[in-house]
Amino acid sequence: MKINIAAPATGQQKVIEIDDEKRLQSLYDRRMAQEIDGGILGDEFDGYTMRISGGNDKQGFPMRQGVLTNNRVRLLCKKGHKAYRQRRTGERKRKSVRGCIVGHDIAVLNLVISAAGANPIPGLTDEPVPRRLGPKRANKIRKLFNLEKEDDVRKYVIAREHTSKGGKNYRKAPKIQRLVTPLTLQRKRACRAAKMNSVLRNKEDAAAYKKLVAQRLAEQREARRSLISKRRSTRRSAKLAETS
Repeated sequence: MKINIAAPATGQQKVIEIDDEKRLQSLYDRRMAQEIDGGILGDEFDGYTMRISGGNDKQGFPMRQGVLTNNRVRLLCKKGHKAYRQRRTGERKRKSVRGCIVGHDIAVLNLVISAAGANPIPGLTDEPVPRRLGPKRANKIRKLFNLEKEDDVRKYVIAREHTSKGGKNYRKAPKIQRLVTPLTLQRKRACRAAKMNSVLRNKEDAAAYKKLVAQRLAEQREARRSLISKRRSTRRSAKLAETS
């Protein structure tokens, strides 16, 4: 069985292979997220505490947390489940996954060092691996260099030299995210002004519409009043003509 050991503190990892069945017996029937003593793997890991983070069986199927079995099962997966990517909206599919209990069929077991021992392990905890990339978000750059709000973050971006396939050297730097510049403030002011202008314009249009509706109703009332008065006058004239 191959054991893949990762050290988050240094960013390194190491793969060892154990064929001794007596040592592997102490790993069997352990579950994911359980912690084990590093002395099980060898004398160089004495004092280390490791957590089981996952693994693969001999056919490559990954272990899945929450499946309490030491063999392979087929689960009906949907969007959001591990080891499954939805191709169509609302699609569900039955996928094979390995249970979270370590057994004889595990080919690779992943361990993470949760507590380091007294003796450093060469290639794992002896020296940290430098980070290749620096922070990208503006506030994280400020936090790294202890900058004030007035300082220009663009002068502190961590860049690196890159050589292309043609042998040309050039500088690569990340695009700063959430950077507040005069242009972004101008856009924000313009957007806010456009919203306010839209609100005022809607109010003016609504007032003009109400005024027009009131005018039309007044015109209709006046027309009806004049029509009624005309009818009354015609009736009076007809009655006078009959009496005369």
